[in-house]
This record gives sequence, structure tokens and C-alpha cells, in this order.
Amino acid sequence: MLRMALALVLMLTLAPAGFAQEDTPAVDRSATGGAQTLDDILARQAGQKLDDSFRSDAVGDPNGAAGIAAQLGTLGGVSDAETWRALRYGSANVNVSAGGDVATVLVQDGGMRWLEFRDTTLRTYGGWLLVGTLVALLAFYVLHGRIKIDDGRAGTTVTRFKAIERFGHWLLAGSFILLGVTGLLVLFGRVFLVPLFGKDANAFLLVWSKWVHNNVSWAFILGLVMIFVMWVVHNIPNRTDLHWLKKGGGILFGHDHPPAKKFNAGQKMIFWSVVLFGGSIALTGVSLLFPFDLPLFAKTFNLLNATGLPHMIGLGELQVQLAPQEEMQLAQAWHAILAFVLTAIVLAHIYIGSVGMEGAYDAMSSGEVDEAWAEQHHSIWLEEYKAAERDAEGNKAPQPAE
Repeated sequence: MLRMALALVLMLTLAPAGFAQEDTPAVDRSATGGAQTLDDILARQAGQKLDDSFRSDAVGDPNGAAGIAAQLGTLGGVSDAETWRALRYGSANVNVSAGGDVATVLVQDGGMRWLEFRDTTLRTYGGWLLVGTLVALLAFYVLHGRIKIDDGRAGTTVTRFKAIERFGHWLLAGSFILLGVTGLLVLFGRVFLVPLFGKDANAFLLVWSKWVHNNVSWAFILGLVMIFVMWVVHNIPNRTDLHWLKKGGGILFGHDHPPAKKFNAGQKMIFWSVVLFGGSIALTGVSLLFPFDLPLFAKTFNLLNATGLPHMIGLGELQVQLAPQEEMQLAQAWHAILAFVLTAIVLAHIYIGSVGMEGAYDAMSSGEVDEAWAEQHHSIWLEEYKAAERDAEGNKAPQPAE
């Protein structure tokens, strides 16, 4: 179900980029003998969906008596134009000695739509999302300042996170930062680095970025598994979260800090964003690391079509016959979209955990937090922590002799 939902969101997201396009009325091609018309050309230039069967089916008769040498076109053998159409639409009889079905795809013009999406829509909206997030965080800091501990530090600390928890967190955080930086270099290097430092410098950075990105990805997956196993039990939503949200966490609507357990509602939203988005990013990343071995979208689209959801929201029938290259293009697009969204979320998390809130960074540096901070932001957890400590000390106390 998760894959189905993610794929459906992907199709909705990519619709403006030409992956999902509006249907156009049938075109009368009788005047051209079935060949394309000016209306066909204009519709294609406008990004409208075009029924290309009049071209994809016009591949001649390869078994005609005249054969290809006679160049008799659709009435006899196969002309050069018909041969190229067959190659373009994947219907040519291509024999390869190695590579399997992948190697038989010689022309895959859907790659141009992917390239246009990557170079325009993805760069534009992804870049502005990150810039907008930074501007919003800066504005929030200017308007609200740093969230202080209301009554000052107590001077006594409690253990918030154990060493293994901090290791999992920093493994995930450090690898995500490296993946984010190298991913941005790959996407924006040609636009920003080439004009400043030249093509050679950009090529050097891209080679190393690719190596770092591909290898650090395994650390990200390990960190993701660790934090899920360690913290999922603490991130199950409950009624306390509703009260926390109504109060805006004591941040948006004054300084009335609502009670919270080990993780408040805001932290739970970040946790599930990291787990779900990060998991999908990891899955598509592995698919890209092992191209053609892990297709994700054709089967998912088939499941979505069976539910009828694409028709209900106006997408029509999703394409289920995808070339291996199309699988990779969709995987890369989805990988990048979610990476931008998760980066924006993580930027907000970094802000709160560093300059945005006094005492918050201590939780992941030393693992010890000031008791006053814990009382202000996680009072229910603090009570449970102290109760557990009292029970542990009671069990250690010497028992009176009988």
C-alpha cells in the first residue's frame, strides 16, 4: 500500500513536467494519407498527449517481397524512416549478443522528458523549496528569538539518550548531509559551478560526489534501520499529541509548554517523515545502484490501475509497459523529489536542535539534558524517568534481615 501511495503521489507531482498530460481530440489525418499534420506538431510542442499510433504502427512490412533494399515503403519492404520509427517505438527486431532486453532499446525518447523535468521543474521548485525553508527559519528566529528555558537551568541533568542512540542518530544525520550535498552538486553543478570554476573542476567534483553518494548510502540505510528499531515504540501517536498540537508546542502560541512523553508531536512528525520518505529514498536509491534489477513502478502502476484511483483523480490509465530506462527515470525523479522534501524537513529539525532552542543540542551531544529543560518540554517523560530511577534504587537497597 505504501508503494502504491508513493507512486500515485509521484504521478501527481510529475504531471506538470509532462509525465502526465492532457488528452487531445482525435486528429483527421486523411489529407496527409495518415502522416502527421500541423495539428500534431503543434499539440506535441504544447506538451499535450498525442496518440502516436499513426507513427508507431507505420513501420512497414519487414517480410515484404522487395525487402529493405528496394526502399518501397509501407506497401512493400521497409524504408529508412520506417526503420527509425520501429527503433524509436521499441518494435524493431534488434538482435544483441549480450545485455538482454535492456540492450535492445536503442532509442528511448522518453529520456528527453525526464531530462527536461530534471533541468527545469526539479531544479527550480527544489531549489526554491530549500531557499524558502531557510528564509522562513530565519524569519522565525527574528520574530521569536531563541526558545529559552523559562526558569533557567536547574544545574542537574538526566540521561536523555544513550550512546548507541546517539550513534544511530549521528550516523543517519552525517550520511544524510553528505548525500544531500553530493546530490545537490550533481544536480546544480553544471548551472553554478561550471561558470565559476570551469568544466574540469565541476567534473572532478562530480566524480567524487558520485563515489561518495553511492557508498555513503549504505550508512544512511543502516542509520535509518537503527533509529526505527530504537525509537518506533516512542513515536506511536497518542492523545497527548493532540493537546501538544493545539498548544503549538508552546512555541507558536505563547510559552505555555504542553506536557509530552519522550518525543512530542512535532518530533514524531519528523520521525515518521524520516522513516517513510527516507525509506522510499533508500529503496529508489538501491534501484538506481543496481539498474534494471529492481524495477519498482510498472507493477505498482498496475496495482494502482486495479484500484481505479488513477481514473478517479483524472489521470486515466497509468502506463504499465515501461522500458528499463523509463523505470530508472521514474526512480531518479521520485528519489530527487523526496530528497528535496526531506531536506526541507531536516533543516527545520536542525534549526530547533541547535540555535532555535536552548538546551536541545545537549540531548545529542552528551546525551544529558538539564532537568529544567526536560520538565519544560518533556514533563511526562521526566516523571516516568524519575519513577524508573526510584524503582531501580529501591531494588538495590539492602533488604532487612529476617
